[in-house]
Amino acid sequence: MADAKQQQQQPQPAVAATGVWKTIKPFVNGGASGMLATCVIQPIDMVKVRIQLGEGSAGQVTKNMLANEGMRSFYKGLSAGLLRQATYTTARLGSFRVLTNKAVEKNEGKPLPLIQKAFIGLTAGAIGACVGSPADLALIRMQADSTLPAAQRRNYKNAFHALYRISADEGVLALWKGAGPTVVRAMALNMGMLASYDQSVELFRDKLGAGEITTVVGASAISGFFASACSLPFDYVKTQIQKMQPDANGKYPYTGSLDCAVKTFKSGGPFKFYTGFPVYCVRIAPHVMMTWIFLNQIQKFEKKIGI
Repeated sequence: MADAKQQQQQPQPAVAATGVWKTIKPFVNGGASGMLATCVIQPIDMVKVRIQLGEGSAGQVTKNMLANEGMRSFYKGLSAGLLRQATYTTARLGSFRVLTNKAVEKNEGKPLPLIQKAFIGLTAGAIGACVGSPADLALIRMQADSTLPAAQRRNYKNAFHALYRISADEGVLALWKGAGPTVVRAMALNMGMLASYDQSVELFRDKLGAGEITTVVGASAISGFFASACSLPFDYVKTQIQKMQPDANGKYPYTGSLDCAVKTFKSGGPFKFYTGFPVYCVRIAPHVMMTWIFLNQIQKFEKKIGI
């Protein structure tokens, strides 16, 4: 009798585990795909930041980095980039898929209109940015560190050391410095990226009858372009805010995001916000494409092994 009771009780933990995995699966898959993509795209991201900091064109920046700092400089801040994906991308892709699935259920299984996808993308971007802002700050500072005078360099060893130093030297709330433009930038990026991706998948797969590879690559390329166009102005302001340092009198060049945007517009006009757009687009589009491709492969593998 005791054995029979034990056998009846054994499947229960498995059912519970299955329920937990179903809940966290979109988040785990999203974070894993983003981290894999970051490992490939980190050098392009590094060049993009240097261009925004005024070090010249993509060719000049690449040449100077190779000559003066070596190949390893292209991967400076990789630990922060991976931490950012483990937080930001996990939260945004996971929440986007969860919110989308719930919306589709309420819509009786029918495809969602583009405006609703855009709103869900905005929401997912805000959630992801709030969670990932500290890691994003660490990434920007680590990438910009070598551009500062030797006396002003922070010399962070890795992402966790950067987070510790920022908390200890500037206070815990400093981890969310520039969080305002980070959140706005993430909302714009995700509106362009996520909504256009799902819409493009429907176009390639359902209307054009394209195969799986063509659908994933084509849809991700389109979403990468729209993500770039929507988010670069906010990314430019965010970078300027996060890397700024006080002058000899302790005064910062900008009082906030709005002040930075106004001064940038006055000094360079609207196109100043699109400084480094080709490199930014080249950086965003491949990352988007690889994220979706990796995510697609992860999901196929999970189906194959039955999880």
